[in-house]
Amino acid sequence: MRYRFDPELAAALCLMPEVDITDLDEARAAQAWQLAAAVAAADTTGVDVTEAGAPGPDGAPEVRLRLYRPKGARGPLPAVYGIHGGGYVLGSPDADHDWNLMLCRELAALVVSVDYRLAPEHPFPAPLEDCYAGLCWLVKNTAELDVLPDRIAVWGDSAGAGLAAGLALLARDRCGPAICFQHLCSPSLDDRLDTPSARRFTDTPVWNRRNALLSWEAYLGPGRRGAPGVSPYAAPARAGAAGLAGLPPAYVSVMEFDPLRDEGLDYARALLAAGVPAEVHLFPGTFHGAWAVEHAAVIRRATDEAVAVLRRALGR
Repeated sequence: MRYRFDPELAAALCLMPEVDITDLDEARAAQAWQLAAAVAAADTTGVDVTEAGAPGPDGAPEVRLRLYRPKGARGPLPAVYGIHGGGYVLGSPDADHDWNLMLCRELAALVVSVDYRLAPEHPFPAPLEDCYAGLCWLVKNTAELDVLPDRIAVWGDSAGAGLAAGLALLARDRCGPAICFQHLCSPSLDDRLDTPSARRFTDTPVWNRRNALLSWEAYLGPGRRGAPGVSPYAAPARAGAAGLAGLPPAYVSVMEFDPLRDEGLDYARALLAAGVPAEVHLFPGTFHGAWAVEHAAVIRRATDEAVAVLRRALGR
């Protein structure tokens, strides 16, 4: 590869499955097989894992939620509302199962992972509305769940981070649930794909320009990507600084050799210009999806920082 990857990450590349969403049925089947094995092997020590259902948007099915509660923790607890990635077309709460177990233990917080509908069968706004319905359920049931209503953060990775950013905008504009913090990892925010990193990193591991184009076409519908009038709830970069005032504080992390790198950096700058407290961190030598290489020192550092940032935001 022509990129200056971190040596530990470069050594692990041969062990990482290629992500190709040109054949969605095949990609979904391969991912489901991999995730099923990972979930079966996961260590759930110290965590109670349960399922719940939230009323879906009008005319839509119930939204499935997976809840992670620390055993023996004294409430009321803060909460992290997690949104998995997968280019809007792949994934389920299984994708973040180990991560959510870790967050639950480290933060002594309730972690709620939402199983939103996927594109292209369910394009925008269906996935975002599912995320909103799940968040509303969480807030409505804070007393029963023994959760602090003013200590609910949203977390997402990749497309999940794009949905988390869109969710923060939607909750603000609907005067909906109060979000205390938004934690955005390698966020997918801009359907135009015209930043320097989007145009330069066309053949990077895990996520590349081909996948990004297919992802946005699926999420927005054929022919809408890059066109005028795309909703900022779908592509939050479209809001611009003028549309970001009043959002909760944010932490944005980006990977150096990621097509999505610059839209994350641009979004952090736009948040700051709008008066929203925002912290941003670029991790050197990394690529999109490098979180999977858990043993690499740079990923251990990124993980430790993610936990520390959430702990501070939740008052833990």
